[in-house]
Amino acid sequence: MADKTDLQVLCWFRRDLRMDDHAALYHALKSGGRVHCVFVFDTTLLSSLPKQDRRVDFIWRSVRALQYALQCAGGDLMVLHGDPTTLIPTLAERCGAQAVYCNRDYEPAATQRDQLVAAALTKMGCRFQSCKDQVIFERDEVLTQAGQPFTVFTPYKNAWLKKLTTFHVKPYPVQSYLGALATGQSAMPTMAELGFMVTDLDALQIQAGSEGASALFADFLTRIEHYHVARDFPGVKGVSYLSVHLRFGTISIRQLARAAWDVTQPVAGPGHVAWLNELIWRDFYQQILWHHPQVVNHAFKAAYDRLPFPNDAGLFKAWCDGQTGYPIVDAAMRQLNHSGYMHNRLRMITASFLVKDLHIDWRWGERYFAEKLIDFDLAANNGGWQWAASTGCDAQPYFRIFNPVTQSEKFDPKGVFIRRYVPELASCPDRFIHAPWTMTKDVSQRIGLMLGRDYPEPIVDHAKARVFALQLFSKE
Repeated sequence: MADKTDLQVLCWFRRDLRMDDHAALYHALKSGGRVHCVFVFDTTLLSSLPKQDRRVDFIWRSVRALQYALQCAGGDLMVLHGDPTTLIPTLAERCGAQAVYCNRDYEPAATQRDQLVAAALTKMGCRFQSCKDQVIFERDEVLTQAGQPFTVFTPYKNAWLKKLTTFHVKPYPVQSYLGALATGQSAMPTMAELGFMVTDLDALQIQAGSEGASALFADFLTRIEHYHVARDFPGVKGVSYLSVHLRFGTISIRQLARAAWDVTQPVAGPGHVAWLNELIWRDFYQQILWHHPQVVNHAFKAAYDRLPFPNDAGLFKAWCDGQTGYPIVDAAMRQLNHSGYMHNRLRMITASFLVKDLHIDWRWGERYFAEKLIDFDLAANNGGWQWAASTGCDAQPYFRIFNPVTQSEKFDPKGVFIRRYVPELASCPDRFIHAPWTMTKDVSQRIGLMLGRDYPEPIVDHAKARVFALQLFSKE
């Protein structure tokens, strides 16, 4: 610990588990003080999670990697376990810190936490300094001409792109100031000490930390030019797989945006444009959550907040278990249950199916995804579910309902993805793989596949379910 007569500051890491291109760390290092770095395993969040949670394991591994990186740079990372609203002010007092730096989080619970920490620090005469880091544009930086937040994506995207300059994607040169790090050699609590068990990340080949993010990003850059086409097909390697790294900040959003928006290239390829578009969607949902925190547990469109969904628990369980009789839906849900990941196209298909075919409140599905997704992000998950359920700010109109069979035929034409996660359909001919109930009896006997025994009959009739959904929504 440095002499308390010197200027001391804390850098509080949260969902930004990297050392490079890190806004709060950069500003802390530039403040002129000795920088003590800290991460808190927040018991107010962890207490509600199962003992085997891939997210906790991913965070633990990323924190360990961050601690090692800081120690190699001559610094350290103190890793605490408890309530940050008391631990951070206590640590600041113990270090004699004049300021606490952190990167902003836009979730309602996080902003409330930060307000409590800031108030406690202020009483001590310690400054709370939050920085923009996890988005390109935040809060009020992109507004309509009337000075209001956007609620429709396309005009938001156009305004976002118009505002973008090289400054907004410029990296923070943290490496130049690492000499200001406070030295130390802190212990790292084990997963068991945190009350959790190691999960199957190794078996799933999910590498945490900045090293894992860098490897995925380098691989994606070899494929980005085809992203606009390949991203919709779950049976091929078309997406970046970086969502969990973006969620926990093991890679910088500015680094990703620079790869898609390069001023040295006069015309960006369609793959780069599509990739940047996805990053803009991410900013869009973050600013929606900031300006409209009521979207948590409530429909953005108030008229649709209390739709009388039948909410059949048996149908919901079949959806959760991947036993609906619709192969693309079942394959997607089994992928989620097996790996904690689901392809983005499939998130739309399964969400539409739950709400429009099974007539179950979107909040049930949103909660299930929140429990299972390793890349769970409140803003994106809420925005995606409300889009599919037609209850959100810029939603799919309620009368546009995904047909799970035609979606399957279009985006998994050979049934490659279906066969991977629904092995009981492995021998099903291509022409029946999307709707096995249309299979003739002789084909069924020949391949040894009996519906109702080896694979479920469809639990709903899509055509009839569609009519019911239209009636349900049109009453409002």
